[in-house]
Amino acid sequence: MPARQKTLIYVVTEDWYFWLHRLAIGQAALAAGYRVFVCARVQAHREILEQLGFTVVALPWRRGGGPLLNEIKTLWMLWRLFRRERPDIVHSIALKAIIYGGLMARLAGVRARVSTVAGLGYVFTSQRLKARVLRRPVLLALALGMRGPDALVTLENPDDGDRLAAGGAMRQSQVALVCSCGVDTDRFAPKPEPDGVPIVAMACRLVRDKGPAVAVAAMRRLKAEGVPIRFLLAGGTDKGSADSHTKEEVESWVAEGLVEWVGHISDVVSFWQGCHMAVYPSRYGEGVPKTLLEAASCGRPVVTTDMPGCREALVDGETGFLVPVDDDAAVAARLKQLALDPELRRRMGQAARAKALAEFADARVQAGMLDTYRRVLAL
Repeated sequence: MPARQKTLIYVVTEDWYFWLHRLAIGQAALAAGYRVFVCARVQAHREILEQLGFTVVALPWRRGGGPLLNEIKTLWMLWRLFRRERPDIVHSIALKAIIYGGLMARLAGVRARVSTVAGLGYVFTSQRLKARVLRRPVLLALALGMRGPDALVTLENPDDGDRLAAGGAMRQSQVALVCSCGVDTDRFAPKPEPDGVPIVAMACRLVRDKGPAVAVAAMRRLKAEGVPIRFLLAGGTDKGSADSHTKEEVESWVAEGLVEWVGHISDVVSFWQGCHMAVYPSRYGEGVPKTLLEAASCGRPVVTTDMPGCREALVDGETGFLVPVDDDAAVAARLKQLALDPELRRRMGQAARAKALAEFADARVQAGMLDTYRRVLAL
């Protein structure tokens, strides 16, 4: 009698997030013989995910919170799904999904659970009163979702694990993998720099905590100094986030001559290949930002902040530069250094590509995650 096909259920907040950040791991699970579900708020990727072999379950939640009835309905839907499908593994990705998916999996009797911490975000890095008040309840909720004898945790950087362990949300002995976000190094391949004025590029959702305004302030300094440099900004405003820049704000940067805004792009590879360097002055705790890995894989040096997640993506002074948070003068100084020194860009770009191949290639991350699934099933 053939062995029963194992079932793996991913819980993520948004279908686009799974598509952009976890697709390679999900495809590796399909190739390994798992029956794979993706539970998320569905916006635009259901059809393509189903064509690839995933079963998509639409949830009525929003990543930043929504109507209470929708949140309750989401919990009920997850519990019913877990009871009906009896998954071998539930893999919850990012904090809200860990709380909801992990807790409902425990209540439904799912034995093997994997939690992926993809950065600690606002609640753990902001010093605003609301964030400080929420921190302890969130830690307690995460403990319910993450802990247990049959549960493992994967991290994108070790700082997050230290902080969650100190807060009682997990045990360090649960950590199965550090670096659970990869990049397709075959697709994101280096090309020679384009001719002309050096271009610094940034690609992200245009929310304040990712630092686009800090990059703009740095460009204002460089423009005043007469440094030959262009700033190409890709990404859209996020109506679902109270932290988002407005379209009017971004257009004012364009009118000031500081930014060339290309909006949402589908060809990210060509975007990075068409620039000389990358900037990403993030202001909060992330996992390992995928945008940094893509730029590095294309052989582009990066200027980013010395924050958890960002610092894991590069070696300061070798593959790029780390700068203090909210320090547009330091960002400007490092961008100027790169803009005026083609040999430095070439050397750092080669080192960035080598680091991406050695540490962040999709194949390496896929192998680590499949091993994590084998380990959690053996607990």
